[in-house]
Amino acid sequence: QVQLVESGGGLVQPGGSLRLSCAASGSIFSINDMGWYRQAPGKERELVATITRGGSTNYADSVKGRFAISRDNAMNTVYLQMNSLKPEDTAVYFCNADIYIGYRKTYWGKGTPVTVSS
Repeated sequence: QVQLVESGGGLVQPGGSLRLSCAASGSIFSINDMGWYRQAPGKERELVATITRGGSTNYADSVKGRFAISRDNAMNTVYLQMNSLKPEDTAVYFCNADIYIGYRKTYWGKGTPVTVSS
């Protein structure tokens, strides 16, 4: 059984920073792409950033220059450093991973809420 568990969300003032973490555990052979998505109230889930096993990254235009995704392959963990946060960044943030468990399967975490408000 594979699980993704996010942490690090919370309430922050505009202009502030947060660092999200997501750890994968279970019977994992290897992890390919990992990523962060978010879903704001009343909106569809959207991509925030992704990172390959080799470290290549991709960002949504709305977060470029403010957010940074990274990963620790030895710890099966992906991070999202969020700086210069804006109220429109308020959402539930979900971790996603493409994991090989004998075959490839995509897993999602349960999400961690981020609220940007004064």
